[in-house]
Amino acid sequence: MRDLFMNTHKQAKLNHLSFPTTNVAETAAFFEKYLGCEIVAAGESCLLKRNDFDIVLDHVAEDVPAWPKNFHFGVEVDSLDEVHALYTEFLEGGVSMETEVFNNSRGSRFFCRTPGGVLLEVNTRADMQKQDQWQKLF
Repeated sequence: MRDLFMNTHKQAKLNHLSFPTTNVAETAAFFEKYLGCEIVAAGESCLLKRNDFDIVLDHVAEDVPAWPKNFHFGVEVDSLDEVHALYTEFLEGGVSMETEVFNNSRGSRFFCRTPGGVLLEVNTRADMQKQDQWQKLF
């Protein structure tokens, strides 16, 4: 039985992300507009569908939750042009930007904040330095 469990849990996939927010509607609109999520249930909390996982937004009455400094989630796009296009769209849309587009050995990226304060990374590996130690991980 233990072997069955060990093999089964290795097949587990990401089911959902859950974020507290003081403004469910604004946060849901961000995910819908910029990340292509579909709002499937809304109210005090909200359920969003995105590809093969869900995002749950839970209303909290207190101030914006304090996130650990480096806590974030990331989305990957295919090209540097897409990174720049999203950066411009976010900037023009009034999204709280944390960085400009920059490149490190793992590719180009930028960071911004969703309504509710979650740090979001948008990146591409299209221009990743191939000799980098990270290459073997992708």
